[in-house]
Amino acid sequence: MVDGYNLALEKGTGIATYARNLSSQISKMGHKVDLLYGLRRGVGKDKLLAEVNFFDPSTKPLKVGEVVSALSTSWAMPVTARTVPITGKVIARTAQGSLPSHDRILNARNLYRYSQWHFRVFGHFMTTQYEQPAAIAHWTYPLPIKLKGAANIYTIHDLVPLRLPYATLDDKKEFLKTVQTIASKADHIVTVSEVSKRDIVDLLGVDESRVTNTYQAVSLPPAILQRSHDDVATEVSSIFGLENKKYFLFFGAIEPKKNVGRIIEAFLASQVHYPLVIVGQLVWKDAKELRLLGVPSTPAGRKAARDEPPPDPTLTHISRSTQVVRLDYLPLSLLTSVIRCARAVVFPSLYEGFGLPILEAMQLGTAVITGKEGANPEVAGDSAYLVDPYNVGAIAQSLRDMQNDDAMVAHYEALGYRQAELFSPERYEKRLEELYAKLV
Repeated sequence: MVDGYNLALEKGTGIATYARNLSSQISKMGHKVDLLYGLRRGVGKDKLLAEVNFFDPSTKPLKVGEVVSALSTSWAMPVTARTVPITGKVIARTAQGSLPSHDRILNARNLYRYSQWHFRVFGHFMTTQYEQPAAIAHWTYPLPIKLKGAANIYTIHDLVPLRLPYATLDDKKEFLKTVQTIASKADHIVTVSEVSKRDIVDLLGVDESRVTNTYQAVSLPPAILQRSHDDVATEVSSIFGLENKKYFLFFGAIEPKKNVGRIIEAFLASQVHYPLVIVGQLVWKDAKELRLLGVPSTPAGRKAARDEPPPDPTLTHISRSTQVVRLDYLPLSLLTSVIRCARAVVFPSLYEGFGLPILEAMQLGTAVITGKEGANPEVAGDSAYLVDPYNVGAIAQSLRDMQNDDAMVAHYEALGYRQAELFSPERYEKRLEELYAKLV
């Protein structure tokens, strides 16, 4: 069983990509896969309505009465999930394309939101169940929930809320309590880098034998990888007006740990004439990271929602010679085209548990500038231009070097492509098989 906690998000996250790749890899290994969702609407007796509800993205805020009613049941008995019948009566080709490989889809109404309330009130993980449950429940995020009758393992991608508390919006007390409970109760803990494994062992006091680093796989759809570069360059030029290999790119969430503020500052200081493209949603409480672009912060006295979009995701001119293009969101097919045509991907984040954008760029044949902190150097090896992410001058110099030296760009493109092969699906499969063999 793989949870659908992040898979259900409309625009996805890095962890959603992790869950999608994990599910697909498990299926290729010959195992049956259950996807467990916690959508707003439950599964009733009407099979057609159940299918309709699963593909209906509309949501409503939780009411106090609903939470109280759910808690009055969950404290005494497991919450039951039910199979969602996917018959094809609902025309959902677009939505189905985003679903990872699976054998069954299950849903329990508001499962994950209720589990968080359950944990706050009762102080222990909520239990869920369903007919013919999986032997292993692989939770892709530190969730306060467990599957009855299964070996429950949890992926802790990183401990950034504890290492860089100023860089996340998590409730630190609740996060710490959750991961401490996982540390003491989980059948096993999975992580995605040696840096994160060391953090889990050191900060949570977990024995090393109970933590497995599986890394991640870099796996983009063949249809994307097989497109000719000329076709991709024409697409990017026609839609965005960007010249092939004549712009720098950052893609990812706009939040403090991604270091976007210093990237922009370095870009302006570098005086390079290639534009900077920023693709990502604003997930922080204000737009401080974008202050040099003239994007206003959240008005005083009002907190922005975590996923609230920025006021203006359009072209912003800084001067005649420099410009920043900001795009709020791109679907995967367009995003990969923009990555392929970039001069270099600029990703000097302050801390990562893995740093998937590094390898995604490398697999697409694009040079990478990244930071020396967290798991970034572990993942990039010597195949990227490494900088001190706190040093604006060093980031600016990397931009100048990459703009002015075609041989350097070609060097990192070639090295990066080989580095991405170290994180192939085949290597990932071997690490997963060894992990699951310990548990069953």
